[in-house]
Amino acid sequence: MDAAKYIWMNGEFVPWEDAKIHVLSHTLHYGNGVIEGTKAYKTAKGYAIFRLNDHTKRLKESAKMTLIDIPYTVEEMNKVQVELLKKNEFKGDNVYIRPFAFLGYGVMGVYHKDAPVETVISAWEWGAYLGEDGLKNGIKLKVASMSRSSNTSSMGKAKATANYLNSQMAKYEAIDCGYDEALLLDDQGYVAEASGACFFMVKDGELITPPNDNSLASITQKMVIEMAEDFGIKVTRRRITREEIYVADEAFLTGTAAEITPIANIDARVIGSGSCGEMTEKIQTAYFDIVFGRDAKYEHYLTYID
Repeated sequence: MDAAKYIWMNGEFVPWEDAKIHVLSHTLHYGNGVIEGTKAYKTAKGYAIFRLNDHTKRLKESAKMTLIDIPYTVEEMNKVQVELLKKNEFKGDNVYIRPFAFLGYGVMGVYHKDAPVETVISAWEWGAYLGEDGLKNGIKLKVASMSRSSNTSSMGKAKATANYLNSQMAKYEAIDCGYDEALLLDDQGYVAEASGACFFMVKDGELITPPNDNSLASITQKMVIEMAEDFGIKVTRRRITREEIYVADEAFLTGTAAEITPIANIDARVIGSGSCGEMTEKIQTAYFDIVFGRDAKYEHYLTYID
């Protein structure tokens, strides 16, 4: 990854290479931490963070779910992210921002109440998560052999570090089998989400995406639904079976990192034309117009860096 100049840790900006923690930090051993993924784009007016407040609010909510008391307000952390981008003096087209709250050194054992809470925000230049070719022509998706953890066995609504072991195993399996990304089903066999993104499919002009009863509540997913409805596209939230995705007219993934990535192939079945479909391309183009500040209607979602 591309190192930046500074990382914010517990109220201070420290040099990138000095942002270190103790090997006995609680979260390293027991997995209780919460993260966010936020992105800034270089617009004609300078860098702008997309839906900053929504992402920071979700971090606080994830922390509340997992009993981590972050000692900073949403407003304070929003301000830090703006300052961090200024101090790092980035040059690229987009910057990924990673707020992170975790349990530090001082307590060992599963019970974590007395473990100190560490709050860190980092940022670095990061290109297309699934590759530039994937953004243009589509990726190969594999349905994972393991299911997404059920809501009865984990804090599935929290963007928690522990939840991503499931995603890591699924993605490793997919890539090892020659695919680009994994799609996880829930414990009842319905589509949940990809390893780090939400799933959409198009069938007979209708845009379909699963409800969030078995997946993270995605900010980008919400944005795509709003855009599609503004276009006059019928959007349906419902459960989706594995068989349905094989015969979709189009399909794509959404997320802060994935942005709008078309799906060309699922489990060796060609989806639609085997490339970026017409509706997918329309939504992808509109999304990039929004995040790069080219659509005044949605400019209220951008926080500009002065």
